[in-house]
Amino acid sequence: MGFDLDALARAVAEHGRVVRVVIAATHGSAPREAGAAMLVWDSGQSGTIGGGTLEHELARAARAQTVPRRLTRHALGPELGQCCGGAVEVLSEVYDSATLPDGGPVIARPVGEADAMPLSIRRLLAATRSKGAAPEPQVLDGWMVEPLAASSRQVWIWGAGHVGRALVGVLAPLPGLAITWVDTAPERFPETVPEGVRPLPASDPARLVPHAPTDAHHLILTYSHALDLELCHQILTRGFARAGLIGSATKWARFRKRLAALGHPPARIDAVACPIGDPALGKHPQAIAVGVAAALLKDGVPQHLQKGKTA
Repeated sequence: MGFDLDALARAVAEHGRVVRVVIAATHGSAPREAGAAMLVWDSGQSGTIGGGTLEHELARAARAQTVPRRLTRHALGPELGQCCGGAVEVLSEVYDSATLPDGGPVIARPVGEADAMPLSIRRLLAATRSKGAAPEPQVLDGWMVEPLAASSRQVWIWGAGHVGRALVGVLAPLPGLAITWVDTAPERFPETVPEGVRPLPASDPARLVPHAPTDAHHLILTYSHALDLELCHQILTRGFARAGLIGSATKWARFRKRLAALGHPPARIDAVACPIGDPALGKHPQAIAVGVAAALLKDGVPQHLQKGKTA
């Protein structure tokens, strides 16, 4: 969770005036945690702070907001009729092209009238620089502090067919993922690619493997078994965090033999998981994507890709 400056800049470029609404603090039971945010403009919004009525009312208020920033507190039960029973503090800030914050590991700014940075914030920023650990989103001594959002996991999706498109559609909205999407030609991709996804057409996709980080997560699902095999070979040679291959038990048995013939030892081959997703959910592309996404959310790494990092 963090301040997604890239998403805010894109929204401002497209819509002009944008209000960023962020949960600054929670008290008791609340639908979302501190740092959850949404962007609101005249004709729409993106992101979510949860809570149904809470989000609806705050989006309406954001469109009518005339002050640069506003910190409000909302009792979810008495005020909004919600069953959570707790309360939230919410910071709503108006941004345009002239007021976008500067980048940096931490975005810190006053929530009231006082602009002088208090000593507590200076100490927190100094600790962040010295220890390299991002602070939790919080209001401290009249200032809102949020770490800058960063993509913590590189996900490379090889193939833009039905399963590839389903995976991108489900995974792209999840926080903390930087998705690179590879296929053999531009026309293989849909006309509209989700924000934050980098499409890479390449006539020979396997030649892109050396450009992938060695801690990337790979999902291999092209239209060609020969290309799938070559990608497995190159990824095993390159090194990776996790890798998964779409296919049946028969396909994987044949691939194991061919990868062994290419010089990969059994332990290294075992680092590739096949199939991907949750077999109990079925083989529909969206079902596969849901299985992969569920494992990402549950364990931080897809469950069916948890077979160890290559040497």
